[in-house]
Amino acid sequence: MKTDSQALRLVRVVQELSMAKDVDRVAEIVRSAARELTGADGATFVLRDGLQCFYRDEDAISPLWKGQRFPLSACISGWAMLNRSATVIPDIYADPRIPHEAYRPTFVKSLVMVPIRTLEPIGAIGTYWAEYCHATDEQVQLLQALADSTSVALENVQVYAELERRVEERTAQLAEANRRLQEEVRERQLAEQAVRQLSLIDDLTGLYNRRGFRLLAERELRAARRRKGRCLLLYADLDELKPVNDRFGHGAGDRLLKAAADVLKAQFRNTDVIARLGGDEFVVLASDYSDSEEVLRRLEQALRGREGGAGQRLSMSMGVSESSLNPDEGLDSLLVQADAAMYANKCARRALRAVS
Repeated sequence: MKTDSQALRLVRVVQELSMAKDVDRVAEIVRSAARELTGADGATFVLRDGLQCFYRDEDAISPLWKGQRFPLSACISGWAMLNRSATVIPDIYADPRIPHEAYRPTFVKSLVMVPIRTLEPIGAIGTYWAEYCHATDEQVQLLQALADSTSVALENVQVYAELERRVEERTAQLAEANRRLQEEVRERQLAEQAVRQLSLIDDLTGLYNRRGFRLLAERELRAARRRKGRCLLLYADLDELKPVNDRFGHGAGDRLLKAAADVLKAQFRNTDVIARLGGDEFVVLASDYSDSEEVLRRLEQALRGREGGAGQRLSMSMGVSESSLNPDEGLDSLLVQADAAMYANKCARRALRAVS
């Protein structure tokens, strides 16, 4: 009959096994617990390795077989695994299953061997005595309970190992994504540096000019296709620039252009390519926008009630086009589509004003 102290010790062992993260820790717990629970002079922790028994660890009054491998058919731990059954051997030299030559150098005279998991065993736990001893049913039950808990612990170790492998893979993926991002950032920085060096900035608005836009927009389109992303191209035209210039002079017209540039810069990200193509025409290439109609609505709202100087209301006709993953569709095609959409919008606005 198990004593209260044995039961408490077994509970503590189960708790320790539940927290074990690797096989070494499981072996350390099992070897000590097996010897302590049974009062044996030695204990060994054996794992199945294909057709061999691997004596992974031991706790004994003198060395046994730690680190050695034996065929499943040639040792008693293999017998316990192959037969999925515990075995009690009071006299090892009277049992034909015991390879006597392997035992003669040791202190062992009696033993108990139990499989770790009775369905498809993955190992065994053995306890040994230096004097002839017939292990009791209670001792065998304690060892089998320990073996059952060990089976669960080893399965948990596999789960932990798989989780760690996945974390390592995900970490590697994130590191690679970060490396690519850093490369893209460096590429962007170099491109922006080239823009500054080549004076591709519009002096009036601080936006890119036509040359600057083509340089950066082509690069951004290529990058978007590499990551299988989409780009939106906005073409915008100031509605009242010429009348303002005629009536108030070019100073007023310049203020109107600057106000339009400020609206575009406020509504788009720093990473988007915003440019003044010349005269009253503006263009934006924005990456990873999913709803072009929402972009237009947001811009219309930002323009509503905005003045550009000399009491002139800021008004722009706008059209958009969206890129595809087709490598043959270039920047010129997107510009033509967006320009046509802008012109249609301008005509519709004129017609609406004429009716009103």
